[in-house]
Amino acid sequence: MRNAFSVLLVGGVLILGLVATDAAAGPSEHLNWGAQLHSGAFSCPSGTPVINVVQKVVNSVDSGTAGNWWAFEDYVRQIKVVQVGTNAFCATVSYRGSFSSIVGDSPGWAYTGGSIGEGVVGTFEGGYVGTFTGTLRAVPGRRAKGSIGTDDYNCDPLGNCSGSFFWADLYFTGIGGFDQPWWGWVYHAGNNGSWTNAVTGNSGDITGN
Repeated sequence: MRNAFSVLLVGGVLILGLVATDAAAGPSEHLNWGAQLHSGAFSCPSGTPVINVVQKVVNSVDSGTAGNWWAFEDYVRQIKVVQVGTNAFCATVSYRGSFSSIVGDSPGWAYTGGSIGEGVVGTFEGGYVGTFTGTLRAVPGRRAKGSIGTDDYNCDPLGNCSGSFFWADLYFTGIGGFDQPWWGWVYHAGNNGSWTNAVTGNSGDITGN
C-alpha cells in the first residue's frame, strides 16, 4: 500500500483478500497489471505524447494495511504522459523493483493479523493510471524523454522521506484533480509468501523471518 505524493499516489483501499497465516500458507499471488495499464478499461486514451522517461528510485518505503511502514524499496519506473485535452493529461506509470522488510506488522495485517521479521527480501511490480489537469512547464525540471537518473528518497522506518517528491512537479504547475482510476502492485517473497495490493482489493500476505 502506498501513500500519497511522498512515494506514489493511490486511491482508497478496499480490503478484501485471502487469509494467509504462515509463510507458505497460500498460493502465489498474480496481478495482470500490464494489461490493466495499457489496454484495460481505465487505461489512457490516445493523445499527444509529452513525457516518456525512466527514473530509478532508491531508499523508498512502503506502507501496509495497518498503516505501518513495512518495507524499504528500490525500483525503476517508467512514466509516460499524454495530453488528452486543454490542460488535461493522462499518465501511465509502471514499476519493477525489490524490497527488504521492516520488522513489525505484515503488509496484509488488517485481514491476516500477520507479522514479518527484519530483512525479508523480494520483488514487486505494478503501476497506476493517473488523470489530472495542469500546465506544462516551459522549462521542465528534468528531460522529457529517456533516463532522468537516480533519486534517493532517503526514507526511514517511520516513513519520513527527506528526499521524496512528486514526479509530476518536475513537469507541470497548477496540478489538480489527480485521480487514479486503476492502480495495483504484486509482491513476491518466495517461501515468505506474496501479496497483491490493488484497487480491486488485497489478497495474500508476506510473513515470517
